[in-house]
Parts: sequence; structure tokens; C-alpha cells
Amino acid sequence: MDQTIWSYVFVSLTFSVYIGIALWSRAGSTEDFYVAGHDVHPIVNGMATAADWMSAASFLSMAGLIAFLGYGGSVYLMGWTGGYVLLALLLAPFLREFGKFTVPDFIGDRYYSSFARIVAVLCALMISFTYIAGQMKGVGVAFSGFLGIPFEAGILIGMVIVFFYAVLGGMKGITYTQVAQYCVLIFAYTVPAIFISIIITNNPVPQLGFISNVKGTDIAMLDKLNTVVTDLGFLEYTSTNKSMFDVFCITAALMFGTAGLPHVIIRFFTVKSAKAARVSAGWALVFIALLYTTAPAVGAFARLNFIDTINEAVYIGDTENYEIRAAEIISLGDNPVPQWYKSWEKTGLLKFEDKNGDGIMQYRGPNAPDGLENEVNPNRDIFVLANPEIARLPGWVIGLVVAGGLAAALSTAAGLLMVISSAISHDLCRRTLFPKMNDVAELRVARFSAAGAVLCAGLLGLFASQLGFVAQVVAFAFGLAAASLFPVIFLGVFWKRMNKEGAVSSMLFGLVSTLSYIIYFKFLGGSQAGWWFGVSPEGIGFLFMWGALVLGIIVSLATPSPPQSVQDLVERIRVPGANQT
Repeated sequence: MDQTIWSYVFVSLTFSVYIGIALWSRAGSTEDFYVAGHDVHPIVNGMATAADWMSAASFLSMAGLIAFLGYGGSVYLMGWTGGYVLLALLLAPFLREFGKFTVPDFIGDRYYSSFARIVAVLCALMISFTYIAGQMKGVGVAFSGFLGIPFEAGILIGMVIVFFYAVLGGMKGITYTQVAQYCVLIFAYTVPAIFISIIITNNPVPQLGFISNVKGTDIAMLDKLNTVVTDLGFLEYTSTNKSMFDVFCITAALMFGTAGLPHVIIRFFTVKSAKAARVSAGWALVFIALLYTTAPAVGAFARLNFIDTINEAVYIGDTENYEIRAAEIISLGDNPVPQWYKSWEKTGLLKFEDKNGDGIMQYRGPNAPDGLENEVNPNRDIFVLANPEIARLPGWVIGLVVAGGLAAALSTAAGLLMVISSAISHDLCRRTLFPKMNDVAELRVARFSAAGAVLCAGLLGLFASQLGFVAQVVAFAFGLAAASLFPVIFLGVFWKRMNKEGAVSSMLFGLVSTLSYIIYFKFLGGSQAGWWFGVSPEGIGFLFMWGALVLGIIVSLATPSPPQSVQDLVERIRVPGANQT
């Protein structure tokens, strides 16, 4: 069977499983819908958390960014890995001990204020919609590559799928669906990496192939890649044009943003106890590590394969001497082009412009020694999906990767929809505006909210294609979470003197300042020369996080202490087993 048939087989099979699980685990109560009945096994929750965490940004975009940014792209790998460790060790068990449904629920009760709850809802919605814009873009990339249709049509199809199992099953359906999606995505990510590692380095372990010699030579794979990209006019793969301070800030924003992400935190509300939350966090780290340790190898292999397909680098005598010549020819007539290029050109995510009219693809950097302009413009989000085709792997491997990409994008999109749905139905409606609302009415509002969120998410996914790559769009959400929610969650757990006035001022400062910075420099024409301290919009959330922390402390010290009952509650949630729910 060819790759198209294999893709249909794998996608149809996996989607049948997802929909079957949604029907089997249909939520019958608000507790099922929001937190899966607080009854998920720690290993199961660890696997579901890993699927929720490893979104389209991790599966599709991170390796693509590493492939083209090299060392500069590693900020995403370091930030997201460190961030999950921070969340698992610092906050997750204590938030589970509190025993609530959502992050705004925690903030509203901890800070004894409906207004604080509303501000937290606003922050959660801003973060989640920014995050889901990147996920829906990933859905569009995966579906467009799978079906050979325009990117926009791919998003519309993804909306229908997410609508079905998120609205029907709630958190209970999403949890067990994410377990299946994790199995699909990790298998789909590692299998082609093993194949390509063998082809390039003869080492079946991608993590070791990444640092091995190219097969049949004594040249290290990274040394060869460095030489190839510099000969084409790019920076060395192992270097970056980002300042060290910006690299630090982006990494830190991703780390602390992780600890403030509502859709990740809510996963720890689905287990029975704080102890189970700790165990599930440990299992999630194991499951996440399988993909995150493979990503750098996938990125490096993708870059090398892409260059070898478009421009062939022929070794002549030593590592410093390469002759660059065209390997594949494209003409305005009937001459052949790489098959993988034909497939992805249909999506609008890969373009060739014959600037010099010679009919030959020229892939060049800004400092190309031969003076040729770059004519091939790939969207970096396609490379995990396209890599098996570029490497000419069997059709079943290509089909498997398509199914994995869809699993990654849809799993996180569903988790984010739950945050949006619960923020509106539980925190805004039942806990604030309509306190007499019963469970049946709340569940109905939750499902309508999820349906509306699916529609908004699809529109944002279309808009996200103008913002940048999936991982970069997602990074904005992490910055917002780091500056707005992390300070009040952290201080709410570890400092009982933190009060409602401090929480509200902290959240508003973090949200408004970070959002304004991102909007100005991404949409209103702000130049890089104007970045504060040289920090990019992806990393600015870390600086504003400190401003929010300090402001929250100052305002709290200048205003009355929280009620004694709240201070006693803060003491209790730090003692395992003292406040079981």
C-alpha cells in the first residue's frame, strides 16, 4: 500500500478508538465532566498528562524549530522540560490537596473574593485561547498534510473532531482518550526517528545517533551539519543569534509559565489525593522524557535530510571543502521534483519561487557564498510530518506519523477546551453569577461553552498562521501564564499573608503588561531595537512575572491580612492528607 492508503488506515483506526472512548466514558455529572470523578489511576493520569503536555508545539513544531534554529531552538526543549519538573515538585500536590475543580476556583476561595475569581477567569481564558490558537494551527498542518488540502480546510475538519469528544465526554472522556493518544504519538515519533538514525549514522538509538559519526565516515553528524549550513550561508547549527539574556528569559518564561498553565494543573485534580498527584507527576515525567530526549535528534536529522533533498552537498576531501550543487531540478514545464515537495506544496506551507529563472531550486541562507538568493520557503511546522517522506521511509511509517501528529494536536486542544468550558460554566456562572444553578444546568452550560470554544479556537487557529510557528505562538501563552497566574498560585500556597488585594493587582499587572508588550512588538510594528533589555516577546513574561510578584507582596503588606480561616487553610494544604477531597 502507498503512503496515502496507510495514512487513511492509521487515522481512521485511531479516530475510531478516540470516538469509541468518548462514547464509553460519557460524563454523567459535573464531577465527571470537570475532574473525571477524582478517580483516575496515577499511571493513567501520568500518561494522559504527558499527552496533554506534548501538544502540537512539542510534537510538530519543537523539532522543526530546533531543525532551523539549532541551538537557539533548544530554549523550547529546556524551558518545557524544566517547567514540568517545577510544576510537579512545587505546586501540583498542594493544589490537589486544596480539592477544587479549576485554577480560578482555587484563586477565588484562597483569596476569598469573587472579583479575584473573575480576574483569574479572564487570565485563564486569555492564556488558553492563545495556547489553543497554536494547537489548532497544528491541527490544520496535520490534516492538510494528510489529506493534501489547504491549511484552512484542515482546521475546519479538526474542529469537528475536537467538538465531538470534548463536548461529549468532558474530562473523563478526554482523560482516557489522551491515554490512547499518548500511545499513538510516542510510537509515531520514535519509530521514524529510529529509522532515520540508522540511515544517517547506523545507530538505532536516535539520542546516540545525534552525537555519532555519519555512517561510513569519521565525521560527526553535527560537524557535518555545521559545515553544510555554513556553506549555504546560514549560521552554524550549534550557534544562535539570540543574546544569552534573551535565551535565559525565554527558557525561564516557559518554565514558570508551565507552573501557571490551567490545562496542565487541572490534570492533577483528577486523582484521589496529593500523594497520587505526586506519583502521577513522576510517571508523566517518564512518559514526556521519551519524546523530549528524541526531539533534538529529530530536528538535526530533518535539517540534514531537507538540505540533501534540495541541495546536495558532495564531500570531496575534508570537512572544510564541500561543493554545493543542485540535486533535484524543478522547471516551469514537466521536469520532476521531489515527491514530498509535491505533496506539501498543495497545503500552501511549502513554496518555491524561481527568482533567477534557471528552473533550479536554490536553498540558501542570507550569507550564501555563491551570491544566490533563497528560493525555497518551508514552514518549519511541517518537518516532523514531512521528514519520513523526505527520508523515503515506507508508507506505513509516514501514515503512522500523520496519526501521531493529529493525536498530539487534538489531545492538548481538548484539554484547553476543558479549561475554557469550566472557567465559563463553573467559575463564572455557578460560582459567581448564578450561585443557585444546579448540576444539570451547569453541565449544559459547560457543553455549550465547550462548543463555542471550539468555534473560537478554529478561528484563532486561522489567525495563528500569521503570528509565527506553533511553538512561538504557544510561547506567548506561557509568558502570560508566568506573569499572571504563577505569582498568585505560588504565593497563595507558600505565603499565607498574601491577600485578595495583592492577588488582584498582581494578576492584572502581569496580564496587561505582558499582553501589551506582545501586541506592540508582534502586531503594531515595534522593532527589535526597542525590546526591553533585549528580551523578545517570547521571553518578556519572565521579567513581568517578577514585577507581578513584587507588586503582589507590596500591596498585600499595605492592606489588611487575610481572614484567619484562610491562613489556616493555607497551613493545611501544605500537610499531605490534611484536607482530602
